[in-house]
Amino acid sequence: MTVYHWIILFLAQSSRTIHGQRFTKNPANLTVTEGNKARLGCSIEGLSEPEIVWMKDGEKLYSNDQMYITLEHNHWETFHSVKSVQQHDAGKYWCEVEFRGSTISSEPAWIIVEGVPHFILEPQDVATLPGESFNLTCAAVGPPDPVEVLWWLGGVPRDSVTSSPSVFHVKGVNNSIKYYCEAKNARGISVSRTGTVHIKVLPAAPNSVRVAHMVENNVTLAWSPGFNGHSNLSACTIQMVKNSRRKVKCPDKRVKVPPFQRILSGLSCYSNYSVRVGCENEVGTSPFSGWLDFQTPEAVPSAAPRNLTFDITEQQLSLNWATLEDEELQGKLMAYKVQWNLGGEGQDALLFKDNVAHLSGGGRFFNTTFQVSACTVAGCGPWSQPVLVMPASAVSAQMQRGHMWVGLLLALLVATMVGLLLTVLVHRRGKETQFGSVFKSPVTESTVSFIAARSFNRACPDFPESNLDNLGINDDLKAKLRDVLIPERLLTLGHMLGKGEFGSVREAFLKMEDSTIHKVAVKVLKTDINSSCDIEQCLKEAAYMKDFHHPNVIPLIGVSLHRRPQRRLPVPMVILPFMKHGDLHTFLLMSRLGDQPFTVSLQMLVQFMLDIARGMEYLSHRSIIHRDLAARNCMLSENLTWIALESLADNVYTTQSDVWAFGVTMWEIMARGQTPYPGVENSEIYEYLIKGERLKQPPDCRDDIYEIMHSCWSPVPKCRPSFQHLINQLEGLWASLSPRSSGMKEALLYVNMESDVGEHGAEALGQCQDRFRSAMPWQCVGIEEDEKDWLMVSSGAALAIGGDYRYIIGPSCNSAEEDDAGRQGNFMDDLQQEFRDEEYEDTVINV
Repeated sequence: MTVYHWIILFLAQSSRTIHGQRFTKNPANLTVTEGNKARLGCSIEGLSEPEIVWMKDGEKLYSNDQMYITLEHNHWETFHSVKSVQQHDAGKYWCEVEFRGSTISSEPAWIIVEGVPHFILEPQDVATLPGESFNLTCAAVGPPDPVEVLWWLGGVPRDSVTSSPSVFHVKGVNNSIKYYCEAKNARGISVSRTGTVHIKVLPAAPNSVRVAHMVENNVTLAWSPGFNGHSNLSACTIQMVKNSRRKVKCPDKRVKVPPFQRILSGLSCYSNYSVRVGCENEVGTSPFSGWLDFQTPEAVPSAAPRNLTFDITEQQLSLNWATLEDEELQGKLMAYKVQWNLGGEGQDALLFKDNVAHLSGGGRFFNTTFQVSACTVAGCGPWSQPVLVMPASAVSAQMQRGHMWVGLLLALLVATMVGLLLTVLVHRRGKETQFGSVFKSPVTESTVSFIAARSFNRACPDFPESNLDNLGINDDLKAKLRDVLIPERLLTLGHMLGKGEFGSVREAFLKMEDSTIHKVAVKVLKTDINSSCDIEQCLKEAAYMKDFHHPNVIPLIGVSLHRRPQRRLPVPMVILPFMKHGDLHTFLLMSRLGDQPFTVSLQMLVQFMLDIARGMEYLSHRSIIHRDLAARNCMLSENLTWIALESLADNVYTTQSDVWAFGVTMWEIMARGQTPYPGVENSEIYEYLIKGERLKQPPDCRDDIYEIMHSCWSPVPKCRPSFQHLINQLEGLWASLSPRSSGMKEALLYVNMESDVGEHGAEALGQCQDRFRSAMPWQCVGIEEDEKDWLMVSSGAALAIGGDYRYIIGPSCNSAEEDDAGRQGNFMDDLQQEFRDEEYEDTVINV
């Protein structure tokens, strides 16, 4: 529009009034081939400056280049153009003008787009059971019509062509298959998206099992579903075990999903639990997830201390009471709270750490009542029954009165019994005759037989059975072991299963309370026990094992004390479950060198490693150091699961040192029981390792497995992987070896490989990033500069000059005073472990 036109419009608007408005031209219907140009126009009369708006299917069309043409005064025309028509441009169009609150609309027109068919219903992914029939649907429209549909299934076209919409009936398939459809009209052919027919399978185990919320004895358990097997998950089963002195299995809980969480109520406070989850779809139930261990919070004690007694003198009042059971305490004891009342007035409460209280000036507490309660971090429990403190004379008088009443009751009872007896005698006396008494037996004399409960021999004195009270060990250790002490007479020792510097392991039979006999293994500790300190050190191991509750850590059955002639102190015996298949080292040797060699699959070997890592992760989580991890100390149960036979440390040792030993154990497994460091003398191993040399890759050992074990041998302990990281690596490795994984090869072609690395992968080794090949240096990010000197610059490089020597010490034992200071971890601990491995080899070979 020119400047002249604007001037004319301005003069006209200022000089005349507008009357009557109407559309003089309406848009016309158009049929356009896809890709061509389309143009619609409309004209309105009666407005000086109209704002004409184009509408499509009820929505306003916005355009930056809309043009107005003046036909005459107050008569305007405008157009809507589409340069390249596509299917989405098809629809209903019209013009609108607003004037003084009213809307004037033109007649509508239609743009019809002709082209190849476009799909209004495309194939989607479906899932079905093997051999089960199902329907597939596909729909496409023109114009131009008609539209015909041809189905492709598994890359093969079906014979018949049907009109759109088309439903294809499939009688059933047994494997995953791809499908799509072709739509054809006079303009050409369109191809739909490709859909997949999945076969429904069992779901995968849930993952990320976690405690989302915890309040007192209520725990909210949450988990993430695994692969659903192409079928919606309907329910999940929660299995839970309470880890007390003995594992107690709780009833299974079956919950509908989603949501994937459940509140577990009614749990015991301050108790250890293990839980796992398995889910189900219409095919069946998934494997269970790994066990999740958690502990419920502490609570106020549920019971009051019992047996509150006192002992009073003029100088001191002593109070004593019984300790609570763990189930009653419901937490860690913080203190006992003692309150007392004198003359009706309450006094300030006192706190005591032990179950005894000593108060000076006993005379001032006469006629005072005392009560006691146990306290945890959650608060104090109920009060005990009040006890009144009285002088000894008053107590004696009260006791005498009590004795008097007891004497009277006893006298009355005796008199009653004598009366009854006399009555019976008189009654029987009346039945006597001249031929004798009725008391005479009419039959021959009875024979009495008995079995001696125990025999004695003066030549061989009988030793009293040992107990914990006469060993001279501390009270805490006695309390921990008292409920697992088994009398020696219930054990029958059999032949020896193995022997080492710690003592020997013997087969044995244990008689239970119900008279059943169980086969067990008895660890008879070394006999050079000369003091209470020696026996206390031996029994500490059993005290630790008492609280072990893990499928890959051997549980403790009990402790027994073997009494020896002419010796004051007995020999401790630790009673453990009998492992049918013996130790892992012998098992591996027999697979190669036995009379009937057998093949152990790579998947089973990785399973051994995974079981060991899970057991070690459990121990490290409880701040327990194994010290002697090796294949010979890995026992195989009925189902070939590995279980750790524990030996606690006496000298400086760390969890990182256990990781080093785990790498050596992996090497033993892959080498099928071969001796580590072949060709290297014991005295040379130290120099061999300090130069950067490591165990060579065993024959037939995959590179990724060797990389894992090699990462355990970093010279800097903090750069070694954690057991949890090793578990993650081995679980992935085990899954890749599973027979089911081969059936997923086709599905892997469609996995999106552009996603970010997961958070577990990003963690890796925290700040430590090891290089796994022996020809490469270890690298550790974020360590101190003086620690870097210990990283090897090449396989055979000498020590860096000026390095930090705290990672290496001489092969000597540390004293007890150095124990706490030496917990920082050192490289020589690993070397000492290797020496211990070598020292035991002769015994293992002779098994």
